[in-house]
Amino acid sequence: MIDTLVHVFRREFIYLWYYFTVMLEQIAPYWAVGVVLGSVISVFGKDKIHRLFSVIQNKKLGIFGVIPASLLGILSPLCMYGTIPIAASFSQKGMRDDWLAAFMMSSILLNPQLILYSAALGRTALIIRIVSCIICGVAAGLLVRIFYQGQQFFNFTGFQEPTSRDTHPNMLIRLLKNIGRNIKASGGYFLFGIVISALFQRYVPAEAFAGLFGSERGFGVLMAATIGVPLYVCGGGTIPLLMDWLNRGMSMGAAASFMITGPATKITNLGAVRIVLGVRRFILYLLFTILFALATGVMIDCF
Repeated sequence: MIDTLVHVFRREFIYLWYYFTVMLEQIAPYWAVGVVLGSVISVFGKDKIHRLFSVIQNKKLGIFGVIPASLLGILSPLCMYGTIPIAASFSQKGMRDDWLAAFMMSSILLNPQLILYSAALGRTALIIRIVSCIICGVAAGLLVRIFYQGQQFFNFTGFQEPTSRDTHPNMLIRLLKNIGRNIKASGGYFLFGIVISALFQRYVPAEAFAGLFGSERGFGVLMAATIGVPLYVCGGGTIPLLMDWLNRGMSMGAAASFMITGPATKITNLGAVRIVLGVRRFILYLLFTILFALATGVMIDCF
């Protein structure tokens, strides 16, 4: 009996190790490049991006200002707790709330590092992720402009621009320290995502998964949007899952829905957004995110 259990355990371990190593070889290069790129932008480009956002304040762009604001949001390498103090400083300088909404919404959904991670999913998924995030930011800005024109939408009371941690006088050491923090922040989640993917590949039948999330059933978009809420912890950790799910029959619309609700409802992002929105507008934020994700997923699967 014991020999049989040992044999089964060894067999399952070999299978899981095989799935783990294959997935690791496929995704690790994208993760590594994403870590380095994210650190390079954080150390050398972050201030320039934020200054560029400040510059558009002086341009008479009107309603069209939400477009560059959303584009700059996805280029910002900061997490939401880092983005809010930056947005607070912009608000104090007179930046419009609709532009800030576009900037913050797209910044929640995507950043340069996650763009590199998402390249592992293929060109189609990458383009869909970038375009949908930009449109989501633009839509958020337009809604704030339409329904809250002349009213204050955000409450940045008590927020001050954060002190940069990239202060070492040697630029190379500054970059290496940032890379180290990046690896520490995302490495564990990345490996955990690969472990979960290996378990899915071994124990969840492909037919059952395709039936639940496949393009032939619009219900899959709703399911993907729903599981994005509790399952999304770190962008790098979900890439192995999405790669496996897409290979096993998940529709592109369901994947897009997951890629929107996941980061938008990540617990750390929710905590930060709740602080500056208040209860009523926080609920509106959740409803907007879910409805946009569902609409995006359905439209992608229809076309």
